[in-house]
Amino acid sequence: MVDEALEKGISPQNIAFLAFTKKAANEAKERAALRFGLDPKNDLVNFRTLHSMALMYSGIRPDEVMQSEHYRELATATGVSLVTDSVTEADDLIEASKASDPILGLINLARLKKTSLRAEYDRSSLSDDWLKVEYLAKALHNYKQRFGLYDFTDMLQVFIDNPQVCPHFQLTFLDEAQDLSPMQWDIAHILDAKSDKMYVAGDDDQAIYRWAGADVDHFINLPGGSETLSQSFRVPKSVHLLAESVASRIQRRFPKRYDPKEELGRVARCATVNELDMAHGSWLVLSQAGYQLQPVANDLKANGYLFNYRGSRSVSEKVSAAVNGWEQLRKGQEIKGSVARQIYSYMSTGSRIARGFKKLPGVEDSTLLNLAQLQLQHGLVVGDELIWHEAMDKLPERDRAYIVAMLRRGEKFNGVPRITVSTIHGSKGGEADNVVLFTDLSPAADADMRVNADDVHRMFYVGVTRTKQNLYIVEPEDISRSYDL
Repeated sequence: MVDEALEKGISPQNIAFLAFTKKAANEAKERAALRFGLDPKNDLVNFRTLHSMALMYSGIRPDEVMQSEHYRELATATGVSLVTDSVTEADDLIEASKASDPILGLINLARLKKTSLRAEYDRSSLSDDWLKVEYLAKALHNYKQRFGLYDFTDMLQVFIDNPQVCPHFQLTFLDEAQDLSPMQWDIAHILDAKSDKMYVAGDDDQAIYRWAGADVDHFINLPGGSETLSQSFRVPKSVHLLAESVASRIQRRFPKRYDPKEELGRVARCATVNELDMAHGSWLVLSQAGYQLQPVANDLKANGYLFNYRGSRSVSEKVSAAVNGWEQLRKGQEIKGSVARQIYSYMSTGSRIARGFKKLPGVEDSTLLNLAQLQLQHGLVVGDELIWHEAMDKLPERDRAYIVAMLRRGEKFNGVPRITVSTIHGSKGGEADNVVLFTDLSPAADADMRVNADDVHRMFYVGVTRTKQNLYIVEPEDISRSYDL
């Protein structure tokens, strides 16, 4: 549709592509820029998340957005302890929801859902007293008013209260719409009124963010014609059969049919992850709850696999860079000053680094250095006679043992991980050749099955449909508290 619009002479600046997450918005922008030879920064300025669009057109300056220091000041003034370590950019609802302090998160959730704070508090599992929550909500409102500041949710509200700031578009696309909250739907309808034509895309069977305020019923009941994309380019036939079985359990859904790709694929069952040979191909290991993944991470480390674990590499970039950098030095190559500084951080003063040189004073991060220069000018005492784990004697033993296990397996420890270990919620939008799916339910999810079974069905539908080839279902530890696949 973007292709057709550009061929008709519609300027890319008159096309809006709004996504639910920053990852999805950036992916759409990169695809369009590459395919049509456009400048992503200047030509595709309206390819972004709803939040960043609201921020851009509402006139809120970056210095008017609440930051960690503002929340710390609020906490001090109110005497209420707040989690303020990870206030994210105003761009991604899911990142912000995960990062938020529980009380602040509840305040924002009520606003996003356009419900009362008291009603949201009564539905929550928050242990804090109601009077404390109410007091903080009022204090937050007064603090922002006093200093002219806006939080994540205020950006949406300012845009909604001033619809005239929304520009006119000839064509608007809204992706992953099943995940929009009532407040975000208000923005969607403003965009619709300001657009010659608007397309809304989504899959209600994948609406797994109700905990963050998503209103899937609004999506299902949207007026206007609809079209089901009838061909999957990911899901193979055998997995499609299972996915359809899961989808059929969802009571509140828009009925739809789509065809799988031609490959048969495979659905298999296993007792443990250790039964699987993960030496080749891409892998997603998924569970309903995060705590279920720690034993998997331990097993993968013991077996020498490199992987991403809940958003982070299993061996840190710092350790990878230091080990790789030392081996480059031993081969006579140059490394950057920043890498040399990381190597030095894992070396003992005296036996490895001369005193006064530990932090490489006077060396810029971009400066290129070889082994001889480090020895002659920058206090390095040892040389290429020592391999990496001998030279870097302060490298934690667990990292040393893990890297040795990876090297024995032939894994490139500084490469891009083929294996990702994640919750099902964290995998949304991802895919892999092979998916390993745990069916165990946490006590909270097990209770949710009795109240909001559709939420759990949708979550496992998402898990099942991440695979491009093979789906491995891990037998549950407790069959009475598991999802039946």
